[in-house]
Amino acid sequence: MKDEIKKILLKYWGYPSFRALQEDIILSVLDGKDTLALMPTGGGKSITFQVPAMAKEGLCIVVTPLIALMKDQVANLQKLGIKAISLDSSMSRREIDIALDKCIFSDIKFLYLSPERLGTDLFRAKLPAMNINLIAIDEAHCISQWGYDFRPSYLKIAEIREFAKDIPILALTASATNEVAKDIMDKLEFKKHNVFRKSFERKNLIYIVRKTEKKLQYILRIIKYVPGTGIIYVRNRKQTVEVAKFLNYRGIKAGFYHAGLKPEQRSLIQETWIRGDTRVIVSTNAFGMGIDKPNVRFVIHIDIPDSLEAYYQEAGRAGRDEKKAFAVLLYDENDIINLQQRVAKEFPEIKYIKTVYNALSNFLNIPIGFGKGTTYPFVFAEFIKKYNLKAIETFNSLKILQQENFIYLSEAFYNPSKIRFVVSNDELYKFQVANPNYDKIIKLMLRTYSGMFTDYVRIDENYIARFFKVDKQLIIKYLKKLHELSLVDYIPESSRPKITFVEERLSDDNLAISHKTYGFRKERFIERIDSVIKYSDSIAKCRSQIILEYFGEKNADRCGTCDICRRRNELKLSKYEFDIVLEELKEIITKEPKTLNDVIEISKFPHHKSIKVIQWLFDNNKIKYDSEMRLIWEK
Repeated sequence: MKDEIKKILLKYWGYPSFRALQEDIILSVLDGKDTLALMPTGGGKSITFQVPAMAKEGLCIVVTPLIALMKDQVANLQKLGIKAISLDSSMSRREIDIALDKCIFSDIKFLYLSPERLGTDLFRAKLPAMNINLIAIDEAHCISQWGYDFRPSYLKIAEIREFAKDIPILALTASATNEVAKDIMDKLEFKKHNVFRKSFERKNLIYIVRKTEKKLQYILRIIKYVPGTGIIYVRNRKQTVEVAKFLNYRGIKAGFYHAGLKPEQRSLIQETWIRGDTRVIVSTNAFGMGIDKPNVRFVIHIDIPDSLEAYYQEAGRAGRDEKKAFAVLLYDENDIINLQQRVAKEFPEIKYIKTVYNALSNFLNIPIGFGKGTTYPFVFAEFIKKYNLKAIETFNSLKILQQENFIYLSEAFYNPSKIRFVVSNDELYKFQVANPNYDKIIKLMLRTYSGMFTDYVRIDENYIARFFKVDKQLIIKYLKKLHELSLVDYIPESSRPKITFVEERLSDDNLAISHKTYGFRKERFIERIDSVIKYSDSIAKCRSQIILEYFGEKNADRCGTCDICRRRNELKLSKYEFDIVLEELKEIITKEPKTLNDVIEISKFPHHKSIKVIQWLFDNNKIKYDSEMRLIWEK
């Protein structure tokens, strides 16, 4: 089997050998074992389910919440000659029905779908007829309420095991603490706990934190010092534009990226950066997921993220080629205050959440008792304007309603126009003869696109309009008329986010939001904020050690390259020497205040070593003099 999977890897992906842990994970899956793989960002997670799926007969179901990433992976597999399809909220019921039938009756190898899709009656009806060889769960931390991105729809994944008995599950995540990892395996009903954990250590990544109010000037210094391309993460859309302008004005080619841009703009900005035409991308956290650019030399955050999980994932987009790269976090005192104030905005009062739910239902014209399973186009800006709602609190209310499994809010993504003929060839020919005005456009589509009688095919109205030298809107008008006449099923292009009502609209009395669960998530959010503040504010402990311990890797060595380690290295003391001198000095000073000379005399270590550590403690604001010039430990 080892030889076979290596042949598959070389044939389709062009790699002669696997990365660390990939082969072990694949062999575990092929042995029929439920498997949890904890691999850092850029560690090659997709290979671990794609290769074993190709090695066995049947279909691999891939569950992922990231629609844009889903589409990218399907496109990449199709380029390799591997048959893959996806289901998303933009598709009509008929489209989904046809796609699921393909998974039953043809040789489709990969079916990508969102966790929400697993619970639908249509999917459940088709599932028993599928020859499934593996169920892969991406972003598996979403199943755990202990995690930083809980999604209740993930809890339904285990339910499909009764339809796919003895089929192994491979759960994948790039960021999970020990408690989250255990929760993932329990929630997915693993027959036996089975974890493959790649160390979260990134030896080539140099972590740097700077407390500064002159962030833009510091960014210029980094870009001047570090050659190559990079990413700058900011908190909001306005900042992306402002920082990109600042850099361009100073001769640094920079683009800005956020979810509010049109799809064609996002694609262009992304491509120019990947090619190297643009040196820096300034972005919200909307950028980076699924983008494979190995030679990113720096990732800079100019706002503190909400959690160490998020920071680790985003910083980890630097140096995937395993060459030296920098992860830099810039912050000031206001950032800490703003982060702590976010708790109230992330967790609005339950009364406000119910107000948002009722406003949403009215906005979408859904009466009480209706709407279950229905998907609606949704423009957030129009919604909050109409009901005079607060933007951040309202968005987070929608997230809580999603976590409570009342609604599902999809991301905005581009869906090209699609069309399918719903009449026979003979019926269509009769229509063409009787309606010469439509004959030319029908002939052009039949000549240009194949498979339109059996499947939904992507079309380009711009191309058709250019061919006939007419306005695009005229072509759309013709296609809509053909749809009204029941000759075609025409689905126009769309890039709007959508909201799905998972349950029918409920009255205020029946809209139950658990105070216990709400409180638990709020408490966990505060803990994650405290962890990332501790990382930022640390002046004594290696940055890499802090991150590794957060993810459960105890007794990790100092990295020797972060800003903390470099300052220690300048003392010319080994880690062991520094730590034992520091421990003794702390005990002496905290017992009772003493003068500098007294501390040095009491210390059992050579004076020059004690003085070096005392100087370091002063430089890093760990100790200070009191009014009587005695040393005291800073609290």
